[in-house]
Amino acid sequence: MKQILIATRNAHKTEEIQAMLGSGYQVSDLTSQPDLPEVDETGTTFLENATLKAVEISQLVDGLIISDDSGLEVDALGGDPGVYSARYAGEDGNDAANNAKLLTELAKLPDDTVRSARFRCVIVVAKNGERLAHFDGTVEGRILDAEYGDNGFGYDPMFAPAGHDQTFGQLGEEIKNGMSHRANAMQPLISWLKENY
Repeated sequence: MKQILIATRNAHKTEEIQAMLGSGYQVSDLTSQPDLPEVDETGTTFLENATLKAVEISQLVDGLIISDDSGLEVDALGGDPGVYSARYAGEDGNDAANNAKLLTELAKLPDDTVRSARFRCVIVVAKNGERLAHFDGTVEGRILDAEYGDNGFGYDPMFAPAGHDQTFGQLGEEIKNGMSHRANAMQPLISWLKENY
């Protein structure tokens, strides 16, 4: 079985990636190696942050390292929260605080504001301190006026993907994992892994 280390401590993200990769891969994350450092996400783009994490961890651990940086871009907010999605409400923020801040910011806009948005994901593959490849994925949709559903994490309960009236929080993992930003970045990654790993 092929081993892949995900440069994250986010268990939800690890579970999603494992589900998408399937049984041919054994995925672990940084929770299994607590001595590894927290990598500062000082980049201004998802690609920069994913690269920082993957390259730094790949200098410390043998084998293939995958890092994903992802977030929500809301058009009416100029693309915010963007790369700051996980810490939109501050460094100590959590999903509930981030979601509350997003609804507060949107409530300041006129009632007829179009709430178009997208989730964006960039996945970087690194080994021995070198970035080998990167893959992008997006899913378009809109932000609803409140949170709906208990599935998923982050902004999922507020984001209705294009073609659906329900949020990722309502649609469930199977549907989300087939169409999400991460799924759209994982498809070319899986093809790359089959050819190169």
